[in-house]
Amino acid sequence: MQVPDQLSGESIGRHAFGERAVSFEPGLDEKEMVLNFGPQHPACHGTLRMVMTLDGERVKRLEPEIGFLHTGFEKLGEYRTYNQFVVVTDRMNYLSAMANNIGFVCAVEELLGIEVPPRAQAIRVLMAEMSRISDHILGVGLQGMDLGAFTAMLWAFIQREKAYDVFELTSGGRLTTSYTRVGGLAFDLPEDVPYRCRDFIERLEPLLQEIEGMLSRNRIFLERTKGVGTFTREQCLAYGVTGPVARASGVNRDLRRDRPYLGYETYDFDIPVLTDGDVYARYLIRLAEARESAKIVTQVLDRMPKGEINAFGKVTLPDRDDVYTKMESLIQHFMLEMPGHGIKTPVGAVYHATESPNGELGWFIVSDGTGVPYKVRCRPPSLYQFQAIQPMAEGGLVADVVSNMSSLNVIAGELDR
Repeated sequence: MQVPDQLSGESIGRHAFGERAVSFEPGLDEKEMVLNFGPQHPACHGTLRMVMTLDGERVKRLEPEIGFLHTGFEKLGEYRTYNQFVVVTDRMNYLSAMANNIGFVCAVEELLGIEVPPRAQAIRVLMAEMSRISDHILGVGLQGMDLGAFTAMLWAFIQREKAYDVFELTSGGRLTTSYTRVGGLAFDLPEDVPYRCRDFIERLEPLLQEIEGMLSRNRIFLERTKGVGTFTREQCLAYGVTGPVARASGVNRDLRRDRPYLGYETYDFDIPVLTDGDVYARYLIRLAEARESAKIVTQVLDRMPKGEINAFGKVTLPDRDDVYTKMESLIQHFMLEMPGHGIKTPVGAVYHATESPNGELGWFIVSDGTGVPYKVRCRPPSLYQFQAIQPMAEGGLVADVVSNMSSLNVIAGELDR
């Protein structure tokens, strides 16, 4: 076969693959292009995916997909006792495991109609606020990394590890803690924890100032964040967005103040609120909230009550030493932990919400009176934040999609349905 000296892409396709072959240069006469963004992109955390229709560099349409974990977290709750499900809540948000542990057991305790002792409440508040600080500083650091400021991320990681030292000393785990129990806690605070927490708080302010010096007056960071991904107060209410993203858009709502739990009404702290609603405002809100959480941590340490860490009764696990030495404690432990038994909750349903670092974390539990929930449903804040990426990104540039994603701090484990 004689081959011409010069062949176009279309003619090469016909010669190589027959008449059915298409051109090697398709779509050059079209204005729109469909682009698959993620899950392999670093800003997509390995599971998120967005299908974008582009007109040049502009995003005309964006369809978010919630990911490919397929873990069935909520369905697992129908086959585990309430205390066994605590370990699942860790995996739903592995960056704020303590906050998820606390939120779930608070819902079960409301269903049971019990209240944990003051010391247990204070320790839970301490762990929740340490978790909030850890989550916020890492979120800000990763936000800088996604936009090219790698140093801020390294600073944030160093400080976060100090918080994880506290979690490890308290619960034995760093990333997934499984610290709470229905009616109380797994362990009391070790003696060294207050000192480590105070040391962490003392190091926090210099870190935040370093991050602000690195990013808040950085021309590149400002151009990539100010006026980008603007989300209005009305849109937040329509989409169910809560937490720092909503407060950056003027939604003055925080469950610690508006629906107090664990004695939050007794602590002195402010709720930072901004109205710009852009990526830069969400960055500023997380910095401000980290400082407010530091105030709460200091107050908890200053007035930490003494006493029991578990509520009395047949719903809490007995002390491990008693399990090894007393028959009644051994039987109680058996009845609460073995399959087919567990905590017998009243027949009914309850919805309880707490203010996690990313927003309203709600648990809807339906009980049929057995030791295993009939139904467990979670209202994870990241699910609502992720759907907001669509109106944020449409009409903007492709490069702004990364800025928007980094400001939402979406945790993929919370998207599993």
